[in-house]
Amino acid sequence: MSKNLGTMEELFKNVKFTKEEKEMIRLEKELIEACIKGRKRKNITQVELSEMTGIPQPTIARLEAQTNSPKVDTLMKYLYALGYSLTVVPIKKQ
Repeated sequence: MSKNLGTMEELFKNVKFTKEEKEMIRLEKELIEACIKGRKRKNITQVELSEMTGIPQPTIARLEAQTNSPKVDTLMKYLYALGYSLTVVPIKKQ
């Protein structure tokens, strides 16, 4: 989450979100964290990733800082350059 909003728990406590909105926020946060880990695991800088993908480095920085929600095509370029993809799987109902 953006640093000026506090933790996700604080945000959820102070703002009324639906269950689906909370899940969407949680999923986006986990996805971005996985992207960052993947980039760092491959020892690729944001600048190098920018050169590999054509995504401007400031866009990568905003994505990783979670200040903007990534567009699907941006996310796919980011992941593809690192050797990853997205998979859609059914939600397990509890």
